[in-house]
Amino acid sequence: MTPFASFTRQTYLNLETFRKSGAGVRTPVWFVQTGDTIYIRTAANSGKVKRIRNNHQVNIAPCKMNGDPLGEWLPALAARVSDQETIHQVDRLLNKKYGLMKKLFGLVSVLPHQEDAILEIKVKS
Repeated sequence: MTPFASFTRQTYLNLETFRKSGAGVRTPVWFVQTGDTIYIRTAANSGKVKRIRNNHQVNIAPCKMNGDPLGEWLPALAARVSDQETIHQVDRLLNKKYGLMKKLFGLVSVLPHQEDAILEIKVKS
């Protein structure tokens, strides 16, 4: 059984990243899952990307749209992906999973010409 089995058929996950002070910041996000890896697309200049750059340790839990957890928190490690093939694969998976909603949000992020980042999350061993 995959460590991320509780995320199967979920729409949102709550991503907890950590400030330099150690304080956690929880953010509900869309995601896609391939095997034992979860991917998130977000703005490259977002706080979560900056916090992950400083501390790769995160906690994740399946959640409702408002961030209320639907399961147990799982410790994991996150890193930014730079491989173009993976970035394209994640984009295709997000389009398939979220369809029109993803495309509408994609239009909003293009307006100020915002750069996106793909975050890869793996179970902490």
